Amino acid sequence: TLNISYHCGVLQVKIAEFSRTPEDFLKKYDELKSKNTRHLDSLVYLLSKLTEDKETLQYLQQNAKERAELAANAATNVSANFSIPSSTSKISLQELEELRKQLGSVTANSSAQQPLELTRKMLRDKQNKKNSGQPIPVFPSWVYERPALIGDFLIGTSLSTDTTVPIGTLPLASQESMIVEDLLYVLIGVDGRYITAQPLVGRQNRAFSVDANLDLSIKELVTRILPVAASYSAVTRFIEEKSSFEYGQVNHALAAAMRTLIKEYMILITQLEHLQRQGLLSLQKLWFYIQPTMRTLEILASLATSVDKGECMGGSTLSLLHDKTFNYTGDSQAQELCLYLTKAASVPYFEILEKWIYRGIINDPYSEFMVEEHELQKEKIQEDYNDKYWDQRYTVVQQQIPSFLQKMADKILSTGKYLNVVRECGRDVTCPVAKEVIYTLKERAYVEQIEKAYNYASKVLLDFLMEEKELVAHLRSIKHYFLMDQGDFFVHFMDLTEEELKKPVDDIVTTRLEALLELALRMSTANTDPFKDDLKIDLMPHDLITQLLRVLAIETKQEKAIISADPTELSLSGLEAFSFDYIVKWPLSLIINRKALTRYQMLFRHMFYCKHVERQLCNVWISNKTAKQFSLHSAKWFAGAFTLRQRMLNFVQNIQYYMMFEVMEPTWHILEKNLKLASNIDDVLSHHTSFLDNCLKDCMLTNPELLKIFSKLMSVCVMFTNCMQRFTQSMKLDNEMERLTLEHGTMLGQRAEETAKKKLTNKLLAEHAESLHLTSGFKATINKFDSNFSTHLLDLLDKLSVYSTNDCEHSMLNIIYR
Repeated sequence: TLNISYHCGVLQVKIAEFSRTPEDFLKKYDELKSKNTRHLDSLVYLLSKLTEDKETLQYLQQNAKERAELAANAATNVSANFSIPSSTSKISLQELEELRKQLGSVTANSSAQQPLELTRKMLRDKQNKKNSGQPIPVFPSWVYERPALIGDFLIGTSLSTDTTVPIGTLPLASQESMIVEDLLYVLIGVDGRYITAQPLVGRQNRAFSVDANLDLSIKELVTRILPVAASYSAVTRFIEEKSSFEYGQVNHALAAAMRTLIKEYMILITQLEHLQRQGLLSLQKLWFYIQPTMRTLEILASLATSVDKGECMGGSTLSLLHDKTFNYTGDSQAQELCLYLTKAASVPYFEILEKWIYRGIINDPYSEFMVEEHELQKEKIQEDYNDKYWDQRYTVVQQQIPSFLQKMADKILSTGKYLNVVRECGRDVTCPVAKEVIYTLKERAYVEQIEKAYNYASKVLLDFLMEEKELVAHLRSIKHYFLMDQGDFFVHFMDLTEEELKKPVDDIVTTRLEALLELALRMSTANTDPFKDDLKIDLMPHDLITQLLRVLAIETKQEKAIISADPTELSLSGLEAFSFDYIVKWPLSLIINRKALTRYQMLFRHMFYCKHVERQLCNVWISNKTAKQFSLHSAKWFAGAFTLRQRMLNFVQNIQYYMMFEVMEPTWHILEKNLKLASNIDDVLSHHTSFLDNCLKDCMLTNPELLKIFSKLMSVCVMFTNCMQRFTQSMKLDNEMERLTLEHGTMLGQRAEETAKKKLTNKLLAEHAESLHLTSGFKATINKFDSNFSTHLLDLLDKLSVYSTNDCEHSMLNIIYR
């Protein structure tokens, strides 16, 4: 793998050379790098590749040009609505300079205060929205309104109201003494007489103004010491800002750790003041004593600036601290300091982590943790067609993953999710191997703890579902009904409901179907199934093809269009709308969710329709026995129909056999074997989904081409059975007419026989003219059915041959063999 970070310096130069404003690019890169922006090096790598792609660059330049033109037009329209007032008064250069200074001072103050207030309000509103009913605590307003409470410089105030003696008029020794006193004040955030702090501009470091009349030798040493005061100012501002509740517990803990270090710094300054009062502190001694602290404050200020610029909270703050700690490898003092700060800041984060991986509870009022909870109702898993409860109830927030936990993020998410499911079932669970998680540079320490917690959580939930909730038994029950492996139950059920399902779906009484289902369950081997009462009737508002499209379109652009589309305009029969449904309770609904049930329904409706066609063809065989009573001429007509009916029956039965015994049974055995080996619930979900997907694919339900041909074949079979029933009925009526004629002849004699025969003939001819007409074209009709069936069958076999070869769908070859 290309190490992008290694080549980043070369890539920077390459992009800078390509850029029209290389300085701006490098400046922006440094700014983002200081914020510890993630994937920055990857972005640089992408930009370097874009510089080589002329076509893409041309498109981007054209797009930028169009956007600039639109912006210019909008600005022109806005400026046209305003007029610049003319001024008749003139301002002198001195007044203009004073005005500029005043405006600069006001702008600096407002830019420093206003954004902080707005940021706190925005964070507070966000946190209160998340924690409804439990408002986030806030500091009273006077904490922010009294600037003297902050340890930073108060701009516009001075140390004393006494008249300041011009330092240039004093002897060198007096100058040094006065400057040492000033520096001791400046180092703790208070302006001196001759050294004063300048107003802050944006996020820049604090600058200082030193009396111009100061001796140059002293001034040189002063400028070396002042960066300590600038660092102290930055750290103090950071501590005061991040101590607010709105910035979260991690930043608060980091600020508290920095405050501890600043206290030690203040103790040093107090000791130096004591020496200064005794006249034992020269400027050189001050520079000597302050040097060890300078490095510490420089690191603290650097961390504070990076956290501030990156607007880091929670996990992102820990990532920055961790990266800084590693960057100081080789500088033991700096690394030890960063390690201390990271350990302190990680304590509240690890407390949240421990509750999550040991108990499945999230207590994250400030949105700092890597796992975010969303308000979703688990009951919706039975109602929502495309439910995503398991995926969306808890999600990972990428920017809140500490870089040292990045590899374990998925396991951390899963561990808490597993325990949470068990908790929501009313069982209190606590990991028996729970230990305090402590930050360390040796990642293996807490990786092992997370692994142990994950293994425990996986086992607890898996045992809970498999043993207490009998997941496999429920899946086996669903298989009995949806995959039609209870033969006697289905024969009994279809016999009972045949007449009811022939009606239009609007005329069907659901309670009657439910009663017939109950009867079929009680009078078959399904009576031994402990979960049979969970089986329900479902009359769909759309036919099978529409439902297939709805399932196949999940998570695609077509899904919304299909779901929002109106049900088919054609009137559905009960047979076309019929399906089973199954009541699944929490937490089994995580596995047997609505998406899975819909897949089961699709398989069931497909097989149920095949079973219906088979029964219709068998009924034709039964009714065709009447043909044996007809004349030889009529029997010849039926010979082709008998052959075609047998071919159709052979096709339908072999397709059913293939689906049940060569697809579903082997795939089911693989599922059972995999469930026994599963180590966690995600494995169970994966195996179950894989089982359903394989069944759908091998039953030709995920391939639109095969599905279309198969649908045509089944339609030809149904139309053939309907036609044969009509022909048979017509023949029966002719036979009945002859029988009645003979009976009338025997009872009334020759004359009465002719009269009755004439009347009966006229009546039957009037009622069955259409049937007699169809009978006359019987042979041509059968030939047409034969031709259509053969054409579609050969088309199906050709397509199966292509897919089994090109797409390696070898199981479909079994259909061709059969």
